[in-house]
Amino acid sequence: MRILRAFVIVTLLVVPTGAWSWNGRGHMMVAAVAWELLDESTQARATELLKLNPEHKNWIRNVAAEDRAKTAFMKAATWPDFIRDVYEDDGSDPEKAPLASQNIGYQDELQHRYWHFVDLPFSQDGTPLQQPKQPNALTQIIEFRKVIASNEADDDLKSYDLVWLIHLVGDVHQPLHATARFSAGAPHGDHGGNDEKVCSPCKSLHSFWDASVGTGVSVASVINAADKLDEAEPAAADIDNPQVWIEESLNLAKSAVYRRPVGEGNGPFELSAAYKKSARGIAEQRVVLAGARLAKLLNDHLR
Repeated sequence: MRILRAFVIVTLLVVPTGAWSWNGRGHMMVAAVAWELLDESTQARATELLKLNPEHKNWIRNVAAEDRAKTAFMKAATWPDFIRDVYEDDGSDPEKAPLASQNIGYQDELQHRYWHFVDLPFSQDGTPLQQPKQPNALTQIIEFRKVIASNEADDDLKSYDLVWLIHLVGDVHQPLHATARFSAGAPHGDHGGNDEKVCSPCKSLHSFWDASVGTGVSVASVINAADKLDEAEPAAADIDNPQVWIEESLNLAKSAVYRRPVGEGNGPFELSAAYKKSARGIAEQRVVLAGARLAKLLNDHLR
């Protein structure tokens, strides 16, 4: 991997509203990048904890013994999305979910969809902004990081929080997981681009960016793609404040997501080849940074 020159990050003072996440490939790429940057002791501890996840046996089925640890780590990155098909849907509004803030390990069978995003609001037409609700991706990254560093928390809880951390660090590096555009046509926000339609093929703007690094999820293809990415610039990789990661995503949304051919209103907007190429490059940069920062977080805090 080559050293990537950091793209310019403009950090603004903003007040920190949502959707799902990078698709499976994006999350697995983040994890693949992170795995190679983990200390051996951190790899070993993560491997031990991930064995407690109820899907672990499925993650490593028919996988060669020497590849199981990395494979499990990569597939763990997709578990918080996997549970939306098997766990109870408690909605996307944490204020209407009585157990939104609970952190009880694998006995928790709620989806916690609101944990996947913390959309920083902005407007291009002066529409009043609404504050994001809590808990959200930022509050949970902070909480889960504290738990994995604790000497008191049991391994079941640490395992649960580790899986969520692997996922959420990836989530907040996707610009539309940290952004909501407020406008006269969307006075309550566009829910991280989910209300904006783009073509072709036609989908939400959010879904387009989720899949901007591709769609194949075979472990071999993901590792191959991750290995071809440029390395994160060290100074950017060392930033360990999740609020800063989220503000970076907001600024990228302003400069690179909500730009022509994405205009005012909800579309549909026909995306140009240039827009798609730019999105791919930005997404790959964000995946690399997410992986490097996830590795630093786990090396520094996982006990």
